[in-house]
Amino acid sequence: MKTIKELSVGETTDIFLLIKHAECKVGSTNKKYIDLVLCDQTGEMNAKIWDHTPEAEQMYQANVLIKARGVVKEWNGQPQLNIDKLRVAVEADGCKIENFVPSAPFESAFMYEEIVSFANRIRNTDIQTIVMRLLLDNKEKLMYYPAAQKNHHSIRGGWLYHIYTMLRSGEKLCEIYTFLNTDLVFAGVILHDMAKLEEMNANALGIVSEYSIEGQLLGHIIQGINMVDRIGRDIKADKEVILLLQHLILSHHYKGEWGSPKVPMIPEAELLHHLDVIDANMFDFKKAMESTDVNQMSEKIWTLQRKVYRTDLN
Repeated sequence: MKTIKELSVGETTDIFLLIKHAECKVGSTNKKYIDLVLCDQTGEMNAKIWDHTPEAEQMYQANVLIKARGVVKEWNGQPQLNIDKLRVAVEADGCKIENFVPSAPFESAFMYEEIVSFANRIRNTDIQTIVMRLLLDNKEKLMYYPAAQKNHHSIRGGWLYHIYTMLRSGEKLCEIYTFLNTDLVFAGVILHDMAKLEEMNANALGIVSEYSIEGQLLGHIIQGINMVDRIGRDIKADKEVILLLQHLILSHHYKGEWGSPKVPMIPEAELLHHLDVIDANMFDFKKAMESTDVNQMSEKIWTLQRKVYRTDLN
């Protein structure tokens, strides 16, 4: 049976998919329909159940594995599955729900231990203690949390993958720019998105259902600053250490219109921002190329605000 990546516009298909999001909407003719976001390990796509029934609305909710039959259409330049028939998948189908969730390319346990190994290289006792406390306190969530709901690294284990790749990049750049404080670089990378674990509500499949009330009112930057302040005061950390770690978190979005009220004022914070942007963009480039034919341009990628060309040299 095909995957999302293998579907072509115009074909009729039978396919197993996981419902990532489901919502009842009203069309221009005032007729109800169900709008779905479906996913498997190769990606996600929009789908529609035009013949709405109350039973279908109750049955087909997020995190349900389904078998669907429908026609692949094109809508706004993207494939869309118009579903004619579907049912909940059963054990006899031989499907495991884990196989239908886009996930990081490395095991979560491996990435977590690699991140801990970077934390263990932090020499400043206060910085290391704050970082390790947050890693240990949040270990269970870190095993599956994504780094975002819809944008870069919005996959199971995405938070760990984002931090792991940033640490590896940061390590190499610190070998070139030797004046940088690696304690602050490693800590900034690990801490800058830590509060996304509180900003978003995600399940064990790495799917975000909603943003928490605190996340909506404050956001992960302020929540992260509060985390550092709480633990820093608890261990009686040096005030400058707390201040610098908070600045790393506060400035990593770089500009006010991007969410940071302060620009980076230490070189480690400047590097952190660019590591974050590079890693996010490379993730989105890779994802775009995987769904684009060789020697063709992709559709416009919203997060990159451009099309992507896939060369046969890749």
